[in-house]
Amino acid sequence: MESAAILLGMFLSLVLLMLTGAPLAFVLGAIAFLATILLWGPGALLVVVLNTFETMTSDALMAVPLYVLMASILQKSAIIEDLYVAMEKWFGGLNGGLAIGTIVICTIMAAMTGVVGAAVAAMGILALPSMLARNYDRPLALGAICAGGTLGILIPPSVVTIIYAITAQISIGKMFIAGIVPGLILAAAYSLYIFLRATLNPEIAPKLAGGNQVPLGERLASLRALVLPTFVIFTVLGSIYLGLATPTEAAAVGVVGAILSAVVSGKCRLKSFSEAAGDTLRVTAMILWITIGARAFISAFVATGGADSILGFVESVEASRWFILLAMLLILIFLGLFLDEIGIILLCVPVFLPIVKALGFDPLWFGVLFMITAQMAYITPPFGYTLFYLKGVLPAGIGIGQVYRGVIPFFLLQAIVLGLFLVFPELVTWLPNAVMESGR
Repeated sequence: MESAAILLGMFLSLVLLMLTGAPLAFVLGAIAFLATILLWGPGALLVVVLNTFETMTSDALMAVPLYVLMASILQKSAIIEDLYVAMEKWFGGLNGGLAIGTIVICTIMAAMTGVVGAAVAAMGILALPSMLARNYDRPLALGAICAGGTLGILIPPSVVTIIYAITAQISIGKMFIAGIVPGLILAAAYSLYIFLRATLNPEIAPKLAGGNQVPLGERLASLRALVLPTFVIFTVLGSIYLGLATPTEAAAVGVVGAILSAVVSGKCRLKSFSEAAGDTLRVTAMILWITIGARAFISAFVATGGADSILGFVESVEASRWFILLAMLLILIFLGLFLDEIGIILLCVPVFLPIVKALGFDPLWFGVLFMITAQMAYITPPFGYTLFYLKGVLPAGIGIGQVYRGVIPFFLLQAIVLGLFLVFPELVTWLPNAVMESGR
């Protein structure tokens, strides 16, 4: 049987089994198991087991449950509620101020937790009723929450970034640093869009009657809500950038910081810690099962010559390397319609990264582009994850169709920013290069 026929059979099986609704981890594992036995016999399963064991014993993977635990603890404390009250006082006097404040909070939450679901659910509960009570345009309010929540994919500490760095064998610290500027640019683009649209049409996002009526002293006092988030961010990112801890060690530091912040807030009980531990167990188990299945699938894929075949095909194509890169990004966006970002990373990075290197592109830069396509996938109808995170907390009378309409402008903004980083790679690479240079 020719290699191309085997590869085609594997991917057709993947698509067909995914359409049945079976979990991705077990679909990937089953295909790898059957392909290995049929092609090389039962004895070859030992190689798959060894490759999988090597991945699962990676020290870097220890960071995943720690960052998830940190996010769960912060989500169950009152830190986010206090933060939203402060942002409402500072931004309420602007056209679109509550939506802009929501983007700011999502940016801060991304730097604290790196978990998309936490930001979307929290803002759906806190910010959405406030914006609707202020007669905000529903699609605008819903789109701002969904898009702001996706910043947790790019801004460190991001669990998705950790999975990418491990799979691509790139420094987690460098990937974290590389995501800062792009994440802030995206947040600024969202905020600028909201402000301009609300200025041109104030009826869709009205400000407080008579302007900002909150006294300056009260607004300054509300900034106390920033103390605990700043403390958590500094414990994690500060310990990494100052060279005091590796990203994995910083995750443990972040858990301690989250616990201290929850205790100081005075609104987090023992039951909350127990629930956070349970949530961490479920999320971590899901990620690790997908990792096992994907690793087994990629082992069989590589063994059949799949990676070499694709690389040889790309090298034989007489097309611009930029055209090939754009084609890969479009494939990633398309896959986001059907697969979660962890599955896309574990499936595509081992295949795409050798091509990226062969074309002479920076793998770190490509990693940030990859993260932006993951953000786009998160808000792309019909199966974007943020759409369903938000649907779970929508008040009566608001359907998923309004959420779909709301995310379209933000999806286009993400595409524009992706193009910006394609044209100006230095926006992505200058900060990690500068930090690495200063550390020498």
